[in-house]
Amino acid sequence: MLQGLPPLAPFRPRLIQDLKGYTRDKLMRDVGAGITVGIVALPLAMAFAIASGLKPEAGLWTAIIAGFIISALGGTSVQIGGPAGAFIVIVYGIVERYGVANLLIATASAGVLLFLLGLFRLGTLVRYVPVSVVIGFTNGIAVLIALSQVRDLFGLEIAKMPADFFSQIGAIAGHIGGLNFYALGLGVVCVIGLFIWPRLWAVDSQFRRQLDKIETVSALRATSRVPAPVVALVSLSLLAWAFSLPVETIGTRFGGIPQGGPVFELPAFSWDTVRLLVTPTLTIAILGAIESLLCARVADQLGDAPKHDPNQELMAQGIANTVVPFFGGMPATGTIARTVTNIRSGAASPVAGMVHAGTLAAVVLLAAPLAAHIPLAVLAGVLLFVAWNMGEWREFGRLKQFSNHYRLMMVSTFLVTIVFDLTVAVELGLVLAVVLFVRRQSDIFRAEPISRNEHQITFRLFGSLFFGAVAKIDPIVAEVERSPTPVNVMLDATHLISLDTTGLDALEQLHRAVEKRGGHLGLLGLNPQPKSLMERSGFAAKLHTFQ
Repeated sequence: MLQGLPPLAPFRPRLIQDLKGYTRDKLMRDVGAGITVGIVALPLAMAFAIASGLKPEAGLWTAIIAGFIISALGGTSVQIGGPAGAFIVIVYGIVERYGVANLLIATASAGVLLFLLGLFRLGTLVRYVPVSVVIGFTNGIAVLIALSQVRDLFGLEIAKMPADFFSQIGAIAGHIGGLNFYALGLGVVCVIGLFIWPRLWAVDSQFRRQLDKIETVSALRATSRVPAPVVALVSLSLLAWAFSLPVETIGTRFGGIPQGGPVFELPAFSWDTVRLLVTPTLTIAILGAIESLLCARVADQLGDAPKHDPNQELMAQGIANTVVPFFGGMPATGTIARTVTNIRSGAASPVAGMVHAGTLAAVVLLAAPLAAHIPLAVLAGVLLFVAWNMGEWREFGRLKQFSNHYRLMMVSTFLVTIVFDLTVAVELGLVLAVVLFVRRQSDIFRAEPISRNEHQITFRLFGSLFFGAVAKIDPIVAEVERSPTPVNVMLDATHLISLDTTGLDALEQLHRAVEKRGGHLGLLGLNPQPKSLMERSGFAAKLHTFQ
């Protein structure tokens, strides 16, 4: 251990702890949950990759390899890792600007950074990101995801979609005359079906009540367990294939999905290029850390498993993102929708996430040729549904209930995410959070006059005297300087919580002003922190009264 540095985080995957006392019942629960989540992840992994400007197999192998590593080595019992919707906009922009090879380098570099964040116990720092900033960039990303799917939803023949918001709108507007109503119909039916399917089979739905009266529909009732995205994917793909609908499919754009395992390959590497990838690397690492730890917190609230270990989770995320690029994968993180599905399906340990990866691998290896018939408009519908569920739209309606500070941070982060990019949005949000926090804390500090006569002025200090509040000492200094006779100043510091060096400098200026007029400065009732700083700086010895 290096001198002066905190101890490194121990590498203790949650899997080791959960396998102690592992039973056959838990195994069956994990297998059932893993298969369910694997089926749910299939269309999402392909959709996320295609929307990111990559081939569908990039998303599939990311879900398989990264999903297995994150579950096996992570710090949670039930979190599912893989490609996430939040990365779509980021990855698409990197691919457009730097190319796929440099995306792989940036992802691997971000993986190293994530591992170091966990190793040096910095996982808790993510919790310092204000919720208003998180909601702002999450809603902004959801809007950008939805916009990126308009081309495939409308069946527009746009060779290459630009990466920025206004250029995308311009490209869509310029090609709107080529609207494909078959593609639009498939996409709209997909979105409607995704909304209706779970409500149709809800316990209190009228359809379910009528169905329960019929005794010979057990097979039909069993279909309620099939995830809505899989139902939409299979049924609408069959519809498009049976009627030979003139819509673009995975096969027509990408030539299908290779039937076989991924190939290990080193991306082209150049130090000249790596220097340009600092911002993309930081963006992937920041977003990956925020998404994975937010997902882990959601899992803690929904399940009864032990609370997650943020540092171990970041180390697992780092390893996964370092390994995946060498197999042509994309950035991976914790995924809320699949994690919630895992919990509700009865998962008991990380084994469920490993089974989910195995299920995906089996489907890819055995049924890859069938994916060629999937219409891109259907995948666009799935992503539109994901974008809708991803955004916390009700928060806009609740803005009037919050302070102007909260509104400013959330709305500005939302707009900057859409117009510029996530990195700038998070930076702006954090800067605003710091500035507004300083302003709020400075408003709390007060110096109230208690008594005043020709020989002495007494003030009571409240709050924290720090760099943002020192201006409130200036009126006391001005009053001393206006006094025609020597005057003593007594400060009651019983309610002074903390003091920084700038606040100490303000008190020293006050002390000099008082002494210059022939008076004395005294402080009463100092708390431990302000008292310690004054003693270490030597200021305590200068005071006339010090208690």
